[in-house]
Amino acid sequence: MDKSTRLIVCSKTDRGLQRRCNEDTCAVNTARHFCMVADGMGGQAGGELASALFLEAVALIFPEQSELTEEQGSSRVKAAFDLANTRILAYANANPSFNGMGCTAEILAFCRDRFALGHVGDSRTYLFREGNLRQLTKDHSLVESQVEQGLLSRQEARSSRYHNIILRAVGISEKMAVDLSCGELRPGDIFLLCSDGLHGMVEDHEILPVLAFDAPLDLKAEMLVNMANDAGGKDNVTVVLVLVQA
Repeated sequence: MDKSTRLIVCSKTDRGLQRRCNEDTCAVNTARHFCMVADGMGGQAGGELASALFLEAVALIFPEQSELTEEQGSSRVKAAFDLANTRILAYANANPSFNGMGCTAEILAFCRDRFALGHVGDSRTYLFREGNLRQLTKDHSLVESQVEQGLLSRQEARSSRYHNIILRAVGISEKMAVDLSCGELRPGDIFLLCSDGLHGMVEDHEILPVLAFDAPLDLKAEMLVNMANDAGGKDNVTVVLVLVQA
């Protein structure tokens, strides 16, 4: 990252109101130039373990160093997903009771004045820039596929009984495709990484004013988690926020 660029980061995760445990994991580490969110699946113990294994893989791939080039950032994002996929599969194969464990995940790497983003599943990364909120990722889910085919409207997708069916996840198949993208970091940018416990309960037009609100980043994160719980808190909810300052 360009030495003139400074990041403010925060994260918050919550069990929600209807789950017995929290299967989400998140981390922000500016010394290692990454932040991440993982949402576990496959039962309580399996989901928690899958998201924890994902974080372990990311930490191994992103050692502490002065900076990353964009090429290094993209390469490490891909390598972290691949390592996590291998480790989760290996654990499930060695422990049949954990068969089906996996996670959806986001990794955002900071590369001087650029970013590299990796995405698998239905967790999401958003970018708030100049008053506009843009979703940088596309859900790997059945309802998203149905929306793209014109079979469902966006509103119908939110209430579909199939909204939890994921078409791609980490640790489910040896052949896993990772969506990779890169872009520019600009002063004032706010990145939001979140599990579906947020975007499944709070719509984008409700998220936007929170990010636009002139308040500390940790307060924004707390507000978003509280909004998800106020809307029913049906799932674990995790929020990572990154503010780019000049």
